[in-house]
Amino acid sequence: MTTSILLLSLAFVAWAGLHSLLAAFDLKSRARRRFGPGADRWYRLAYNVISALTLLPLFLLLAALPDKMLYSISSPWNWFMRAGQALALLGLLLAFLQTNPAQFLGLSQLANDGSNEAESLVIHGFYCRVRHPLYFFSILLVWLTPTMTINWLLACILITLYFYLGSLHEERRLLAEFGDAYADYQCRVPMLIPRPGRCVPPTQFTDV
Repeated sequence: MTTSILLLSLAFVAWAGLHSLLAAFDLKSRARRRFGPGADRWYRLAYNVISALTLLPLFLLLAALPDKMLYSISSPWNWFMRAGQALALLGLLLAFLQTNPAQFLGLSQLANDGSNEAESLVIHGFYCRVRHPLYFFSILLVWLTPTMTINWLLACILITLYFYLGSLHEERRLLAEFGDAYADYQCRVPMLIPRPGRCVPPTQFTDV
């Protein structure tokens, strides 16, 4: 089991490192210098495709390595966990739709030179309750698995840690882009754990 844990950890760190490197502004700037301004048109789409394809070996490794059962929730309690996963998946989809999906996927950039890639600060829907609802619902989705093994527990821990660190990295970028408006948003809306019954009205950010 020690070998499995080590291999999974190394594979995940390698993927996270590649994902972070591709997301870095410096690498995009180098691509622009190397291939010209037209690189902006394809960069986001290429980033998503590479991230998805390099994630597949992690799932294959997770399935292939020796594993050990920790617990398995029996009926009817596992139905509640599956229902929670279904709600988390629905929340993930709705939060994604509340952004600009075509821009997020890199499709809208194909229509021009990538100049429309500038983001707007999304503060409606789930985003008025938690700053990173995509990460929040993803964490719920992985942890509400009724059957837990050692390998999957490690995967859940690594995924949660990656989302937390990714949130911090994204916060720095958004602060640099939106300045005081995002700093005010940070003060009013929690980062990863929503506050029930608390929603910041979008009119409080009309200066964005």
